[in-house]
Amino acid sequence: MDVPIFNSTIEIDESVVTESTADIRAQIDEYERGDRRAFDLEIITPDGLLGEVMTAMAEIPYGETRSYGDLAADLETSPIAVGQACGRNPVPILVPCHRVVGSDGDLNGYSAADGVATKRRLLEHEARDQKTVQTRFLTDS
Repeated sequence: MDVPIFNSTIEIDESVVTESTADIRAQIDEYERGDRRAFDLEIITPDGLLGEVMTAMAEIPYGETRSYGDLAADLETSPIAVGQACGRNPVPILVPCHRVVGSDGDLNGYSAADGVATKRRLLEHEARDQKTVQTRFLTDS
């Protein structure tokens, strides 16, 4: 299914998500509005390295990034293998492959939608939202 987000369209393989397409779309809309930071969807991950990388990506907190090398070290594989698995992620955004960057912070590609431009918009959205939350906490104190 194609999902519009931040002036791009991202393809999501809904066959690996147990909830309905309406639920998927609703949660992505909430994410785009800034009302959702984590997805409450059951995703069926494949066996092997792709599943391991997807699980590791799903654990990256909202608004944070990890490098391909960080994930590779955790999974005892190579950064190239992690990058290839990121590129095969069937559910971008839901499993946040946009949060995986190069060791120098470079975005280094994105397989969904408009590539790096979309990855940048997603990361900027999360960073902006993080600052809003931090500002709220500071003013509420």
